[in-house]
Amino acid sequence: LNGNPADHCMPVSEIFLSFLGYASFKVGELLKSREQLLSLSLRTSDGGKVVGTIDVSVVTMGEIEDGEADHITTDGQGQKCALVCECAAPESVNGKDNLPFLNAVLKNPVYKLYRFPTSDNKWMRIREQMSESILSFHIPKELLSLHIKEDLCRNQELKELGELSPHWDNLRKNVLTHCDQMVNMYQDILKELNNETGSSFKSSSSKGEKTLEFVPINLHLQRMCVHSPHLKDALYDVITVGAPAAHFQGFKNGGLRKLLHKFETERRNTGYQFIYYSPENTAKAKEVLSNINQLEPLVANHADLLLNSASQHSADSLKNSLKMLSEKTELFVHAFKDQLVRSALLALYTARPGGILTKPPSPKGSTEQSSPQDQPPPMKRQDSIPHHSDYDEEEWDRVWASVGKSLNCIIAMVDKLIERDGNSDGSCRSQDEEKDPSLADSLTPHPREDWHEQLHPLILTLKECVGEVVSRARQSLTFVLLQELAYSLPQCLMLTLRRDIVFSQALAGLVCGFIIKLHTSLHDPDFLQQLHTVGLIVEYEGLLSTYSDEIGMLEDMAVGISDLKKVAFKIIEAKSNDVLPVITGRREHYVVEVKLPATMFESLPLQIKEGQLLYVYPVLFNVGINEQQTLAERFGDVSLQESINQENFELVKEYYSIFMEKMPPDYISHFQEQNDLKGLLDNLHQNIQAKKRKNVEIMWLAATICRKLNGIRFTCCKSAKDRTSMSVTLEQCSILRDEHQLHKDFFIRALDCMRSRQAQGALNESDDPETGCLTDNKPTSRHFYPVALLLVSSHLLVVWLILSLALLLAKYQ
Repeated sequence: LNGNPADHCMPVSEIFLSFLGYASFKVGELLKSREQLLSLSLRTSDGGKVVGTIDVSVVTMGEIEDGEADHITTDGQGQKCALVCECAAPESVNGKDNLPFLNAVLKNPVYKLYRFPTSDNKWMRIREQMSESILSFHIPKELLSLHIKEDLCRNQELKELGELSPHWDNLRKNVLTHCDQMVNMYQDILKELNNETGSSFKSSSSKGEKTLEFVPINLHLQRMCVHSPHLKDALYDVITVGAPAAHFQGFKNGGLRKLLHKFETERRNTGYQFIYYSPENTAKAKEVLSNINQLEPLVANHADLLLNSASQHSADSLKNSLKMLSEKTELFVHAFKDQLVRSALLALYTARPGGILTKPPSPKGSTEQSSPQDQPPPMKRQDSIPHHSDYDEEEWDRVWASVGKSLNCIIAMVDKLIERDGNSDGSCRSQDEEKDPSLADSLTPHPREDWHEQLHPLILTLKECVGEVVSRARQSLTFVLLQELAYSLPQCLMLTLRRDIVFSQALAGLVCGFIIKLHTSLHDPDFLQQLHTVGLIVEYEGLLSTYSDEIGMLEDMAVGISDLKKVAFKIIEAKSNDVLPVITGRREHYVVEVKLPATMFESLPLQIKEGQLLYVYPVLFNVGINEQQTLAERFGDVSLQESINQENFELVKEYYSIFMEKMPPDYISHFQEQNDLKGLLDNLHQNIQAKKRKNVEIMWLAATICRKLNGIRFTCCKSAKDRTSMSVTLEQCSILRDEHQLHKDFFIRALDCMRSRQAQGALNESDDPETGCLTDNKPTSRHFYPVALLLVSSHLLVVWLILSLALLLAKYQ
């Protein structure tokens, strides 16, 4: 860039792109004989700061004929070539990717440009991109803040339970001590993450660090853009990430799937003195508590708005305010219809000083139906809610019903006020007045009194009733949560910690994938309709073996991915330049708020703009492919993998049924013409039932179904390096062959090209984000390629070992 930069009409980015295009398709004609590496730098006009560095590796597979580079005139294999340009630039080389929305999620992109021959002797152009995601650290920090807030609130509610008998009071003190320690640990981890600087992802060498255990391993976007001569340009995304697992906690006793089952079984059959609630009832208690915390302030706020409308003496405003108050109050009342609240009140009553536990009938509303012979001795453990003769079970009904009666009085008064304001001569009594004539005087407005004075005492009564219901319900349901923690306290909290760690890693990847998918398909109306009508399927391809520690990793991963069903997304308009997602909710229900710039937000369907929650359907299919899986299949147990694949196939079928049911008929007819999903599902089911060793067809079929359903693709192994890269490159070349007519004779060459590293010259640090640099003696992909053959047959392992040994002996002889 000689001269004054202001005199040039082309920006640096366009010059950069022009050079890349020229280098990719012209330099190869000058270097036909060998592979070379060119390093170039773009500098400012005064020779100052470097604005971009390009490493161009030109790989030739022989010579091409003179003439147009876009057309191949012969079919000779020695005359075809693939050109590769690899670059690492501080800015994206694609202008479309420069949007602040995507740059807020991705950074440090690395690109490779290829061209491969098609079956009709044309050239297809491919751009491969790998980018890091800053969400690797952002999402764990958001979750930790949420967990700390939730746990502090729970601890405060435990303290406010009131006076308990000595047994329960000692349990509460013990629980609070351990919970406070856990909150302090979360706060320390959050502080360490806030102080973390440097890389935007966690490398595999750091997977055992305690301060980084909430952060996913090697979270990256792998994107392939294809430009075909006759077909429409296409884009394929795969999120690569290490399997969500608690590496620091270790896998000596297995993973979450095994530990949770063991914990629940022991808790059900233990002889400890506590009141057993099923996991469903415990989850229900947390849900009701969350609804209480949300609805109580809403009811109070709408009650105040009703009084403001009454002060303004506006009939229309009064009607609207009453409508909103009625809706929120009805939601509040229905939140307590579950019998769990009633049984929890009885349990709390017996835990007060002087409470006598006499007989243990089955708890009302409990989902557990245990047979008499399975009941443990009642003196050792209360398997149900005890009965007490002095307890008035109808008292809760009266308190709960008082909220509805107070609302009815307000509705009747508003009707009278509006009727009087309209100078109506008739006087109509409401149904509640006919049932209770004593209310007639209080509901009849006097001529000279204003609306505010008439409604104010009724509003106060409503608030008092709501407060009484909240106080009783909150204490009783908090007592339910105390039971969950009372049994095997350290183990319970360690399981909670482990589940939080695994979920944090899984959620970081999911949010990254959702945002990228939204950005990619933002202008596709069919996708947006599917998003708010059905939701998105999220397919995880697991490559973990069922041997040794990886069994525990797979168990962790299965639970973490299943827990993603608790996540919903909500798209909101960004009010500032900060477009990073925000997480709200609690452990049983999370809402991820994705921010979009105003111009992008306006293009969304009305349902999404109005805040409709968007759901995901996570599924996991795992096929072990390494040498450890060979040992597991010959001498171990693969039932875990088989059960996971079968369970998740049922989830895919369920999503497909919902998709076909809810999507519009015209879209379904067009969709069925383009995709034979039913045949793919049947084929997938047959392969899962076949129980074939290292059946990689399962992975390919599941990935194909996910792409055809506009889903989000993930590929995971232990560290998202070797096995993941082999799988992704194989998938990319298969897509080029099946969807873009890659020449059949060049499939292996294209695969080698995508898997190769630059073998000559110096490399940038970004060329190997895992280690930061490459050493001269580090093996190239040629040494790793035979491992890929293990995907075909495990017997080749023996052949490979023998040949490798023979080559080594010949080399050093």
